[in-house]
Amino acid sequence: MKNYSSDRIKNIGLFSHSGAGKTSLAEAMLFTAGAIDRMGKIDDGNTALDYDPEEIKRKISISLALAPFEWKDFKINILDTPGFFDFVGEVKSVLRVVDGAVLVVCAVSGVEVGTEQMFKLIDERGLPRMFFVNKIDRENANFSKVVEKIQEVFGQKAVPIQLPIGQEASFRGLVDVVRKKAYEFDGKGAKEIPVPEELEDDVENYRLMVIEAAAESDDDLLAKYLDGEELTDEEIERGLRVGAKAGNIYPILCGSSLTNKGINFLLNAICDYLPSAAEGMPEHGKNPKSGEEEKRRCDSTEPFSAIVFKTMADPFVGRLSLFKVCSGTIKPDTVVYNAKRGVTEKIGHLYFMKGKKQESVQIAAAGDIVAVAKLQNTYTNDTLCDKDHPILLKEIDFPKPVISFAVEPKSKGDEERISSGLARLTEEDLTFKVEKNNETGQLLISGMGEIHLEVLAAKLATKFGSEVVLSVPKVPYRETIRGTAKVEGKYKKQTGGRGQYGHVWIEFLPINSEDGFEFEERIFGGVVPKQYIPAVEKGIREAMKEGVLAGYPVVGFKAVLYDGSFHPVDSSELAFKIAASMAFKKGITQAKPVLLEPIYEIEVVVPENYMGDIMGDLNKRRGRIMGMEMKDGMQHIKAQVPLAEIFRYATDLRSMTQGRGWFSAAFSHYEEVPGPIAEKVIAESDKKHAEEE
Repeated sequence: MKNYSSDRIKNIGLFSHSGAGKTSLAEAMLFTAGAIDRMGKIDDGNTALDYDPEEIKRKISISLALAPFEWKDFKINILDTPGFFDFVGEVKSVLRVVDGAVLVVCAVSGVEVGTEQMFKLIDERGLPRMFFVNKIDRENANFSKVVEKIQEVFGQKAVPIQLPIGQEASFRGLVDVVRKKAYEFDGKGAKEIPVPEELEDDVENYRLMVIEAAAESDDDLLAKYLDGEELTDEEIERGLRVGAKAGNIYPILCGSSLTNKGINFLLNAICDYLPSAAEGMPEHGKNPKSGEEEKRRCDSTEPFSAIVFKTMADPFVGRLSLFKVCSGTIKPDTVVYNAKRGVTEKIGHLYFMKGKKQESVQIAAAGDIVAVAKLQNTYTNDTLCDKDHPILLKEIDFPKPVISFAVEPKSKGDEERISSGLARLTEEDLTFKVEKNNETGQLLISGMGEIHLEVLAAKLATKFGSEVVLSVPKVPYRETIRGTAKVEGKYKKQTGGRGQYGHVWIEFLPINSEDGFEFEERIFGGVVPKQYIPAVEKGIREAMKEGVLAGYPVVGFKAVLYDGSFHPVDSSELAFKIAASMAFKKGITQAKPVLLEPIYEIEVVVPENYMGDIMGDLNKRRGRIMGMEMKDGMQHIKAQVPLAEIFRYATDLRSMTQGRGWFSAAFSHYEEVPGPIAEKVIAESDKKHAEEE
């Protein structure tokens, strides 16, 4: 592949609801452009861009995939994204580096929830976009109905510039609405034919929409249009081009990716109506030395800067970093500066990626996307730049995980390998988190949904040879006291030689601190020698790790050592430690112990029409509604809900709202568990202890 300048490079993302045909469309684009010899199929598991074993098995895209090809003297980098919202992190990564978007819509299913979600994300980035109505040759396909829905949901900026000739099995060609020319597919391409008579009215209606949209994007054209003058085809196309690249017009095209019909027209439209890298938004960042805001144009004459938007962890190849050159140029064997981590990195070989295949490249210009292997200290969201002109580019804003599972090895002795594999996977996916819960002792993995975590567990097995079992995490309950108690703890043991003797009187009382513990000594006359008092506190601290109700840590209490006795020969630190732990168990039991559970502050964002269902469901989960607010056309519900009730809430919320709702959660405080539920928790704990014994 030859070298291309920034104004001849187009970075285009494919987005859609899952199953609309993005990956098939990318495959058809690559084939049409001559970048691959044959079109693979999702069902056969042989497409260029879905190559991960889990993608082949599940027949869905899981990771972003990149492939470059040449068309009409442009280099087009196509970035395919997953449609399933569990993998929204991949979508966010792609949105950070593309300059235009193609929203793929199924001609049968029409606008789906994923279409709306992707459109919103594209809107947040302010990217120019176009729609491609795919699967026109499917049974029940209806182009005009889909166009109506697109305009209803996304507004009148969406205008059809093509019209299919025939639908379902009779789909045989396209009409160019602007030039009023019709084309019939002939196996190798398309030949021009007269516009079918039955479509003439539709063509005129759609053309009027296009003319109005084109005129509004150019003052001169608008003046001419308002004066009643007819716009030429060239003027309409000029207005379309200006409006589309500015994000004010969303051209609608159609075709079939599976049978490769209409794909060459789509590629032409991408070249005509979506911006090149040079026409994209300039990069803004901060100079890490001066703290000043700086701007970098996508221009090869500017100092080098690049954003790492994806890291691939491979047990054999090592770390592979994908980055977009935002300014300047980059060559192999160059030393660059990682502005985020303050270290230099040696760029070895540079590659263009075509799915999993790598093609060496000698220079990458501003706007291009390349990969480099084995960078030592560089990860996703890092900025690589010229050390003499440092800049920190804007990072990708990844969403926080919403669901967690506990991880256990299938085979004993696998813990270290699992830990290493999970660490590598967190480098690859920044919506995936791993942490050890010190209270429950469980290793927890967190992500964007159940399928997300199941896929990562499968990757752990295939990539790193470590199989794990996923389960719902334990709730980190705690115990506390509501009353006071004064108790004696006496440990006396006489053996053949020296004995053991420790004797204490301790008062236990509650304090306001939610997770605190206080120790105080009020010993007079040396009844407990000073050297043994730390042992008393230590004995309580060790004992409080396991409460008397269900074995959970005890918090929110004060222990006052006020009396006791000792033996000049037999007393020891160990004896007083044991005596203190005996007093603890007795005292906590008498001081009205209760079970506490973690309460989370959650914010649920849903369309207005789901409010009733969501409120009712939160009440069933023992939630307390703290407030509601309408924002950006969505209801934001704030509530406090016990952690035990929201482990699978991400899945349930999607089901209740058909994927239109989402939520965030953060720990708030601990509260007493209601009696009947506490009894169940305690009974389950007793049963588990009995089984272990």
